[in-house]
Amino acid sequence: MPLPTVAIVGRPNVGKSTLFNRLVGKRVALVDDRPGVTRDRREGEGHLLGLEFRVMDTAGFEDQDPQSLPGRMRAQTEAAVREADVALFLIDGREGLTPLDEEIARWLRSEDTPVVVAANKAEGKAGEAGRLEAYALGFGEPFALSAEHGEGLVDLFEAIRPFVERDENEAEEVEDEEGGPLKLAIVGRPNAGKSTLVNKMLGEERMITGPEAGITRDSISMDWIWQDKPVRLVDTAGLRKRAKVEDKLEKLSVMDTRRAIDHAEVVVLLLDATRGLEVQDLKIADQVLVEGRALVIAINKWDVAEHASSLFNGVKAALEEGLSQLKGVPVLTVSAKTGKGIDQLLGAAFEIRENWSRRVSTGELNRWFERAIEANPPPAPGGKRIKLRYITQVKSRPPSFVIFGTRVDQLPKSYERYLLNSMRRDLKLGPVPLRLTMRAPKNPFDNKAQ
Repeated sequence: MPLPTVAIVGRPNVGKSTLFNRLVGKRVALVDDRPGVTRDRREGEGHLLGLEFRVMDTAGFEDQDPQSLPGRMRAQTEAAVREADVALFLIDGREGLTPLDEEIARWLRSEDTPVVVAANKAEGKAGEAGRLEAYALGFGEPFALSAEHGEGLVDLFEAIRPFVERDENEAEEVEDEEGGPLKLAIVGRPNAGKSTLVNKMLGEERMITGPEAGITRDSISMDWIWQDKPVRLVDTAGLRKRAKVEDKLEKLSVMDTRRAIDHAEVVVLLLDATRGLEVQDLKIADQVLVEGRALVIAINKWDVAEHASSLFNGVKAALEEGLSQLKGVPVLTVSAKTGKGIDQLLGAAFEIRENWSRRVSTGELNRWFERAIEANPPPAPGGKRIKLRYITQVKSRPPSFVIFGTRVDQLPKSYERYLLNSMRRDLKLGPVPLRLTMRAPKNPFDNKAQ
């Protein structure tokens, strides 16, 4: 599915190419103080706070004979706007509105493409008068921008998000549906039974096993089918302590195992029921969550476990305490030797991947947001209110969200945890890692004392 498109339009020398270069992340378009440097449409992939879109830099719009060079350049600009999902109309905030700006506005109103207006070159307060003048163009509230210095990009995000996020979401949902096999990594301490479990899953002696710890030295990738569902299984080297340094954990041991975690969607941390939960296990689990992967805990050798009920409850309690950033991680019991519990383990892995890949609609997300804030308003440090305006999801896998508001840098971590826990519960996202970023408008004209 093609990316949604943003066309940057405006009269010559208002900074269109400078903004284009900033959005695509490199100097693609030529920039010069002379007007009319850009003649053809230039296209690139734009990136802004998690949004991805196609961006078109257009020639400066001039009122000229259609047969002349400026007239033909104008025809290219008109074609770009008609193709776009939204037109970003730039004016020069320092110069204010000109007759040509008003001519461009009349033309844009005759087209069907939605329009947002930005007053560019608005460093400091020099462009505030031009921004206010731009209300007269009739396209709603203009915002201040400095393409050269990167100011006002949050406001740009807010302006174009309704037009580009919709198609981006649809594209990612399609991608998730066609995302191929479940990428499942099996990790754990040496001799926890990882290779035995893989062999039992595959129904063959695919991996060498034995009582010696550390037989598996590399990560091995295998494709197979479970109940008509494709799985890409990765067995890994044991994550172990350095032999020569007692009581010091190796930094998650082998880099190959770290790559396995990096490329997995769901990671199964295999525990040894005869040894219980150790500090190393918590280190591994924490690393999985830091990498943003969905986590399932499986207690192996359950067929020979002693005091099974107290062991299970003890592991769950230790996980709740040790993984304070994420409550309710699934804990299951398996026997790699007999195969008992493997189907339940794989079912849980597919279920948690579904939550890990989820997108919440903007409407549902903001209805939850309003309820959560009403039930527990943000604090007011120093008597000054922290105002949270709205939330949007910028990506999934893992679900990642941005909250916009004022003075969000003063929001306590405890309140962020409240929001994350409430989101998992009320939106049924389950025990998956979530990403939450706070953004305050960086527009220099905002009242900093609010």
